[in-house]
Amino acid sequence: MRALLSARIGGVLLLAAIVAALPLLGPNRFYVDMAMKSWLNAAVCIGLNLLIGYAGQISLGHAGFFALGAYASAILTARYGVPGLVAMLAGAVGTGLLAFAVARPILKLRGHYLAMATLGLGFIISIVLTRELWLTGGPDGVQVPALFVGTWRASGLETWYWIAGGAMVLTAWLSLNLIDSGIGRALRALHGSEVAAETLGIDTTRYKVMVFVLSAVIAALVGSLFAHAERFVTPQEAGFLRSIEFVTMVVLGGMASTFGAVVGAVILTVLPQAVATFQDFKHIVFGAILIMVMIFMPRGLVPTLAGLVRRPGGGPGA
Repeated sequence: MRALLSARIGGVLLLAAIVAALPLLGPNRFYVDMAMKSWLNAAVCIGLNLLIGYAGQISLGHAGFFALGAYASAILTARYGVPGLVAMLAGAVGTGLLAFAVARPILKLRGHYLAMATLGLGFIISIVLTRELWLTGGPDGVQVPALFVGTWRASGLETWYWIAGGAMVLTAWLSLNLIDSGIGRALRALHGSEVAAETLGIDTTRYKVMVFVLSAVIAALVGSLFAHAERFVTPQEAGFLRSIEFVTMVVLGGMASTFGAVVGAVILTVLPQAVATFQDFKHIVFGAILIMVMIFMPRGLVPTLAGLVRRPGGGPGA
């Protein structure tokens, strides 16, 4: 019973139950589509949370890795006839190699210098995807064929809902297992104090590079799924605002919280649609909601609410 209540098992089972039950609560195709996009965003944010929340390394260019995975699947399948799963694997490997190549020089930086370096990397990827018309289709984007696994074709909104939900639950389970391992403890030590971690014999550079590459590969794989689900991809997926959106999801839900990353992704995927009825004022309403949450719940939604549950009567700062 205690094992079922643990975050690693009970939390993942709860996520799986929510994914399974949600189509029954919102049969409308619009709600299913929003849920599918929420799960994909959540999977990216779980990987990004390993980098930001646990290793303490900021990344403002993560949408670039997401877009590289999406374009790899689009270009390899549409123009060269590569099977979908092979294209996804190639995109993940290529993105991982790029992340590994830039990780060591970039991760030597700290604070706002690191943020600017990752921002620059994202800009470079976005510019390449926009300018190389012969390969990427430029600003107009590129069509993406349906995903085939053998003779089975992944098509239909309901099918992609289950694929996205399964990918999110699997990513959460892998993340929780990683956090509870020796690697996770090393990442938390690195976040607490890099100097102290090095004093304890932890190879901080190795772990920073490892988690940077891992988060990039997760983003690329999810980007491939997104491309096949939407059947179209544009350079906007690599844009600065998309990267900021991913970071905001992590911060809103709660850094160093896998379930916080999921909650933040769901809220920020659904909230713009929920406030769309305010038309010209929707951006003001959206911003005001985020400001209020950050003022009264500075640790993020999930850690703050979890603290209140553990200590009834305690304030948000407890």
